[in-house]
Amino acid sequence: MNELALGWRTFPGDDYRRVRQLGILRVVTALYDVPADQVWPLDRLRRELCDAIEAAGMRFDVVESLPVADEIVTGGPAADRLLDIWCRSLENIARVGVRVVTYNWMLGPDWCRTHQLTLPDGSETLAYDEAAVESDAGIRPLPGWLKNVDDQDMQKRLDQHRTVEPDQLWDGLGRFLRRVVPVADALGVKLALHPDDPPWPVFGIPRIITDAAALDRVLGICDSPANGLCFCTGSLGASLDNDLPAMIRRFGARIHFAHLRNLIGTGPRSFYESAHHDGDLDLYNVLAAFYDVGFRGPMRPDHGHRIWNEQSERPGYYWITRAMGASYLRGIWQAVSGHAGGADVGLCGPDQTDRTLARPNVPSKRPTSSRQVAGMVDSAAPAAVKRRGR
Repeated sequence: MNELALGWRTFPGDDYRRVRQLGILRVVTALYDVPADQVWPLDRLRRELCDAIEAAGMRFDVVESLPVADEIVTGGPAADRLLDIWCRSLENIARVGVRVVTYNWMLGPDWCRTHQLTLPDGSETLAYDEAAVESDAGIRPLPGWLKNVDDQDMQKRLDQHRTVEPDQLWDGLGRFLRRVVPVADALGVKLALHPDDPPWPVFGIPRIITDAAALDRVLGICDSPANGLCFCTGSLGASLDNDLPAMIRRFGARIHFAHLRNLIGTGPRSFYESAHHDGDLDLYNVLAAFYDVGFRGPMRPDHGHRIWNEQSERPGYYWITRAMGASYLRGIWQAVSGHAGGADVGLCGPDQTDRTLARPNVPSKRPTSSRQVAGMVDSAAPAAVKRRGR
């Protein structure tokens, strides 16, 4: 089968019928308000998620994410108790039929961007500038809000997290996987570890899930199909050292979920999120690699720009541009799978390994740095969406 299993991430208040109108039948979601030290209630999973999703003619396909408490990550005194809670939540998730569960190992602020950037066309996007994380003042507006931790004592947490060494994170991950992978295996659930976003230390806090060597180490801790990966092109692609198609071909059998987005690098450890069709990452060859290794999903279009004055409480999760991204991914998939309206398979045949398309040598008018973009922003744009401190 060549069909791509696209999913869509939803949040409380989203209308599942809108997702189905996109031709997407798989939902990626979570009980976002349950803290990491509490079990996900089975009745809420059924009533608030499964029943509502199925009533719209769709299926609850992936949990993103089941948060891991910081004490589990660092191996604190409450780690064993919190691990039991995590496993009980996993059991309830399995009871409602979900078979892929995403989690991450990002201590502290979770995934983060430093500012929202206005581009020359007036659209707004998330960006990261390494200079902005030199001050703790930049952490409060960051959009890494999915870990369900109270940020009132964030400064205290930051100071504690900065004392943690990478080896401590690896030790914690080893304990975690050895405890939860057998449970997941018995339940028929596949765990999908999301890479660190961005793939380098932030606010002086170490990050370890950053490259192919790290992914290989993760999979080696527990050599089980239940111990797998969420392959995020935007996270891993922020590092020029990561060859995404090669990584997909290397780890394909253990990739259980994928996030597809694009970005434009603006300097060492600095970037902004671009439209799916226009960025530094070659998503054609990324999807070709997924096709070649037999990966058919679930996969979702990740993060989009804000255009047409769309309103959202969650930066990056705009419907319009994510829908555009879904269409773009579908089009590429039709090409690489050889089903683009009966076109000659040729370059797109499954036996092809070099799928690079020739591109016209047209000079780019794309801004090459966040600073250049900032200089092109209309002076009337709200200050809140301009680069801070520049």
